[in-house]
Amino acid sequence: MPRPPHPRRLRWRSLLLLALLLAPLLWPVHFLAERYYRGVLTEQNRQTLDLYVANLLGTLRRYEVLPQILGDLPGLRAALYAPQDPAALDDANRLLARIRKQTGADVIYLMNPRGITLAASNWDQSDSFVAGNFAFRPYFREALAGRLGRFFGLGTTSGKRGYYFAYPVRDGERNIGALVVKVDLDHTETLWGNTPEQLMVTDINGVVILTSRPDWRFHASRPLDRAEQLAIAANQPYPTQAPPVLDLDPGAWLTQSRTLDETGWTVSILAPHILLDRPVRTAVAVGAAALLALLLLLGLMMQRRRHYLERIAFDTQTKADLEQRVTERTQDLELLNSRLKQEVLEREQAQQELVRAQDELVQAGKLSALGTMSASISHELNQPLGAIRSYAENASTLLDHQRSDDARANLRLISELTERMASIIAHLRAFARRDRHAPERVALQPALDDALSLLAKRRRSMDVELIRDLPDATLWVQAGETRLRQVLGNLLGNALDALVDKAPPRRIWISVEQQADHLDLLLRDNGPGFSAESLARAREPFFTTKTSAQGLGLGLAICESLVRALDGELLLANHPAGGALITLRLRLATPGVNLQPSEDPSP
Repeated sequence: MPRPPHPRRLRWRSLLLLALLLAPLLWPVHFLAERYYRGVLTEQNRQTLDLYVANLLGTLRRYEVLPQILGDLPGLRAALYAPQDPAALDDANRLLARIRKQTGADVIYLMNPRGITLAASNWDQSDSFVAGNFAFRPYFREALAGRLGRFFGLGTTSGKRGYYFAYPVRDGERNIGALVVKVDLDHTETLWGNTPEQLMVTDINGVVILTSRPDWRFHASRPLDRAEQLAIAANQPYPTQAPPVLDLDPGAWLTQSRTLDETGWTVSILAPHILLDRPVRTAVAVGAAALLALLLLLGLMMQRRRHYLERIAFDTQTKADLEQRVTERTQDLELLNSRLKQEVLEREQAQQELVRAQDELVQAGKLSALGTMSASISHELNQPLGAIRSYAENASTLLDHQRSDDARANLRLISELTERMASIIAHLRAFARRDRHAPERVALQPALDDALSLLAKRRRSMDVELIRDLPDATLWVQAGETRLRQVLGNLLGNALDALVDKAPPRRIWISVEQQADHLDLLLRDNGPGFSAESLARAREPFFTTKTSAQGLGLGLAICESLVRALDGELLLANHPAGGALITLRLRLATPGVNLQPSEDPSP
């Protein structure tokens, strides 16, 4: 059999031509990378600009109301009324020095209506403002006009930059002077740090007043018109009356600006374009490398295709061998198919076993839920049953003494307790089904008195002193009548349990702390308090530190569930003076008569 002809070998100039055709794809890579990194850099600079603006405005606003407040100080008014009195001026100087030290302002000074400084916080320094005339400053003119004056400028005496707040000192309707607070803004430049981005704050004239580049300071960001030049000459805010124009290449910086309406300033952050060019170049380089790798991969694939065609030509000469191999593989597939059928059968059997195991697990869960329900009912009915037993014994004794009216009262209480037991059972059943009742408006004191009456005999037998600190006015909370009585009865019962082994005196404190939208009922005892394990596990069902005859460990777990259903909160802690402190936090309700139907079931 003749050999098939070899395919034409790949020419490398074909790859070169393909590279020239794919090279223009790097332009969209450059465009997309530049747009992405520009957005990232813009967002970073915006966040940085927001932080700096917030810091700058916070610094200014801290001193904005200070002149108006200080203008009412008697010591400063005395200096204005008696400008020739050395004692009054000395007192004013010392008062301003103390206030400057307390507030952190740069300088605070008092001026008379002619603009002459009578007293200043720097009266004892070489650059004292005392006797200086600053009537040419716009902040003084604004203050004499009865308004808050604002001004940024370079101090003619101290040579330091500052922002000035001025406010008139009034005597009735007459302005008798002005109080000025100078704020030092130099530290706002030091907060910027050494970063590639540059800070620039320009005033209403477009002159740079704050910047992280000292050589930009007091340069105009744009050419000034005639009116601006006249205003600069009149107010003298800069060291020069003709600020040179700052020569910045717009193409070298990415600029973001924010205008401050309060001051008329413009805060700008300038990021050098190299911060954008560097990652863009990297992205383009990565794209070029990927393109080169793609070309190499294409070359490799074409090379492999050539070898594959040669292999096909060789395989045509061994067709018989291939047919034999196909036959062998067919036999292997049939064997594999039989094994798969066996595995499917085994899996179906395993699925049936899994279904049976799930059914057994569901049945075990039902038995567990039934046990929990039984334990909960036993726990919650324990206190009403104890009270019924006590009332029944009292009724028997009263009948023996021919006190039938009192015995009827006890029997009526027993009837009410049985109704409550029915309500508790109904709510525990709803709790097991996870039913929810809408909270209603409930008076706290009657519910608390009701819970205390159930435990009154036990409390008296244990000689426990009850200390109540509750307001006379009725407190209304969002709760449920039965659920609230359950929670209070459980918490008070736990407090009495904690005092069983405590030597006298035994005390329980009940107090209330009322907040804006909720109320905290504080229940404290002088028992041993919670241990570390109890604090961590007290809310777990069936966890208890008592014996099996004393409790099931469900009280706090049920209380936690009931309080959470009422959108409340149960807080456990130890009081600093000893004993346990339990806080029942409930939402406040509007005062008044409860017009909503009770959640208790009808008899």
